[in-house]
Amino acid sequence: MQITDLQWSPDRTYFITACKDKTSKLITAKDLEVLKTYVADTPLNSAAITPVKDYVILGGGQAAMDVTTTSARQGKFEARFYHKIFEEEIGRVRGHFGPLNYVAVSPQGTGYCSGGEDGYVRVHHFDKPYFDFKFEVERENDNI
Repeated sequence: MQITDLQWSPDRTYFITACKDKTSKLITAKDLEVLKTYVADTPLNSAAITPVKDYVILGGGQAAMDVTTTSARQGKFEARFYHKIFEEEIGRVRGHFGPLNYVAVSPQGTGYCSGGEDGYVRVHHFDKPYFDFKFEVERENDNI
């Protein structure tokens, strides 16, 4: 299906794609090997790699022509956070009233912005708990 976005890692050795087939893929630049696949429950329009933590952010939602008949909650207009290594969803951020068309992370990794079909750009700053969060396996590795 249609690839809707491609964004590079900070060192340009790999990139992430977003696709209308409800998946996002982390791919090596050297040989185009698929490293990771993130599966969402909605078509994706954008995907970004966070530079500080091992996360990716995905954005999308129900098709714009169907938005008027669907509530924001049912349309799934949320930024989705996945652990980059373990491929599991770890959180969502609501706020838009239409599909997210684009997500971008600040180069310092202190926040991100999302642009939506609703005509708004939302700027989000990460709080301390974002930087302190550890996935279960990461906590276990700290105890070793």
